[in-house]
Amino acid sequence: MARKLTIGINWQGRFDFKSLIERAQIADQAGIHSIWVAEAWGRDAFTLLTLFAEHTSKVQLATSIVNCYSRSPAALAQHFATLDEFSGGRMIIGLGTSGPNVIEHFHGVRFNPPLTRLREYVDIINMLMAGTPLNYEGKLFRLSRGFTLRFEPIRKHIPIFIASLNAKSVEFTAQKADGWLPVMIPLSGLARAISEFRAIAQAAGRDPHSVQVKAPGAIVVTSNADRARAAQAGTVAFYAARMGTFYAEQLTRFGFGEDVRKIREAWDSGGSKAGVAAVSARMLSELGYVGDVAGARERLAAQEAAGVDLHPVEIDAGSDLTAFEKTVQALLG
Repeated sequence: MARKLTIGINWQGRFDFKSLIERAQIADQAGIHSIWVAEAWGRDAFTLLTLFAEHTSKVQLATSIVNCYSRSPAALAQHFATLDEFSGGRMIIGLGTSGPNVIEHFHGVRFNPPLTRLREYVDIINMLMAGTPLNYEGKLFRLSRGFTLRFEPIRKHIPIFIASLNAKSVEFTAQKADGWLPVMIPLSGLARAISEFRAIAQAAGRDPHSVQVKAPGAIVVTSNADRARAAQAGTVAFYAARMGTFYAEQLTRFGFGEDVRKIREAWDSGGSKAGVAAVSARMLSELGYVGDVAGARERLAAQEAAGVDLHPVEIDAGSDLTAFEKTVQALLG
């Protein structure tokens, strides 16, 4: 069975449309499973996904992630159904709740019960895709006019992958989603987490392997390991210290409580640079991989042994598209 690699696009800061499209085309031809486009409080995900849909033909296209607050469930269904039609049935819905800081202080929406909201979004999106009239009585959404989309989606269901980390949201994901996007799980705890997840799916009467699992950390192939590790440390420190308590609690559950305490204390007393400097090498190596192709292949094998289905990779090849393509082929082989 072919290894399923994914590529993530975080198109904030400076970027080059032409280069992004060329890389997407190489990924498409090389056999990359899917391209995942991030959305936070910068550029939106759907614009770039539309460009990728226009310039590729096989690779699946996904959000990584869109939240279930800033757009209504019906609006998300419209977005995804339209893009699924435009791409020839290649969309994946990457959905999550984000956190109260982003939802309340960027989008200006009250962060009401996240799991309830997530559950109702999944219900409503699935109803609209299936052509079921929207007569829905939820705790948050009460819809009584029987609306359906004013066109027939080319698929009755678009796969939904959910980013979840606490016990109840992971349980819901195992019971109802098509895929799981785990968050901040170290390699040493990954096999246990996936085994527990699949047991929940099986208890719900599902084939435990019908729900795909995407690795929580990226594998970065680069000749500039120091720069890549610094970037990863920045992300880890920010999520541990400044994205509410969810991620800090998750890392603590997996044995990094002391690391989290040091990062938060350093950030509070010395700012972001101090917080980033407090991220340990052990923590970084557990949450992701940075290095050469040989080491990346070893990490891929370890993730496969843990039960991972989809493997995010980042290839730091600069503008050398030939090197990018060769690296993709080496990782797929």
